[in-house]
Amino acid sequence: METASCSLLNSPRFSSPTIKYINPNKFYHENPPRKNTNFCLVPSFPITFSRNYASPRKFLDVHGFTAFSSTSAHDNHNPSQELAVLLEIDGVLVDAYRLGNRQAFNTAFQKLGLDCANWTPPIYSDLLRKSAGDEERMLILYFNRIGWPTSLPTSEKETFVKSVLREKKNAMDEILVSESLTLRPGVEDFIDDACNEEIPVIVLTSYSKSGDKIARSMVEKLGYERTSKVKIVGNEEVEQSLYGQLVLGKRVPSGMDEQLAKEVIKAASAQKLKIAEEVASMLKLSVDIDTSSHESLEKIVAALHAGAEYAGKPIRNCILIAGSQSGVAGAHQVGMPYIVLRSSLTSRAEFPEANAVMDGFGGADLTISKLLQRQWS
Repeated sequence: METASCSLLNSPRFSSPTIKYINPNKFYHENPPRKNTNFCLVPSFPITFSRNYASPRKFLDVHGFTAFSSTSAHDNHNPSQELAVLLEIDGVLVDAYRLGNRQAFNTAFQKLGLDCANWTPPIYSDLLRKSAGDEERMLILYFNRIGWPTSLPTSEKETFVKSVLREKKNAMDEILVSESLTLRPGVEDFIDDACNEEIPVIVLTSYSKSGDKIARSMVEKLGYERTSKVKIVGNEEVEQSLYGQLVLGKRVPSGMDEQLAKEVIKAASAQKLKIAEEVASMLKLSVDIDTSSHESLEKIVAALHAGAEYAGKPIRNCILIAGSQSGVAGAHQVGMPYIVLRSSLTSRAEFPEANAVMDGFGGADLTISKLLQRQWS
């Protein structure tokens, strides 16, 4: 039987993964390193659970401190024998940025009357490579090359760049909600297979690059029957989760022991301090780090905790299917196993600590049957 090391699953990690906290407006298009398909998750046994996503359930797991929020008979299950799948939007459900990002820039140029500006595929690829995917840097490099608008004072270049990025985001949002945008091949079958195996599927929209509202509209492309079987966790769901109420809202939910709540808040505060320390350390080493990384990572951590709650599973029994580097950083922070799907957001980076790095869904890549066939180490 094939075996593999799964130390990530057995204990939370506190050190930073070997990736950068990056500007959220970065896109990479380079040949990916060799796939890592040597991952391990759960034994191959039948998995059952009550498919009720109406409210967050049972587990609030903050780096080893687990609070139980209900006393249902369902709590007698051995949580190590259950699995939940968490799906990101960006790069997993859809990979719109691979083709749509360049198109959105050109639309922005047209709306601003910049007739001389047009990014062909070679120009776009060159700018991506030279800027390491930083969109603001891409614009600066481009206009330094072809010349800035003659009527633009030097002191207003920064404002000009921001206006282009704003129009570009609007154009990208239109692409994301358009009927022409398609889901990643195989994702529908993947979700269907998970539901058939009674594995809870959580779709995370709260930290999508496009925002919660637009991300939810993309989930609708799954169709009514399929979306009725999954749980969407956006901003509101995170706030209503036990983690959200205790850590983000700093209040004790009704019916919860006050002392227990204080202990959970204390544990979560220690985790937030660790996030701040790691980001601060990274900032000392690189000027390419986005200073909003701390806030962004906290939001992702909250979403992952909430997702696990709604699934009714502890963190260690959830598997994040990640299409973004930010999601990887969050999963690593909370000790959640993760599989990276190659996308325009992750094609350049390496993920040596991922449980697997795969090209997509189905066939030789990611399937539910492969998740169930792998075993804990």
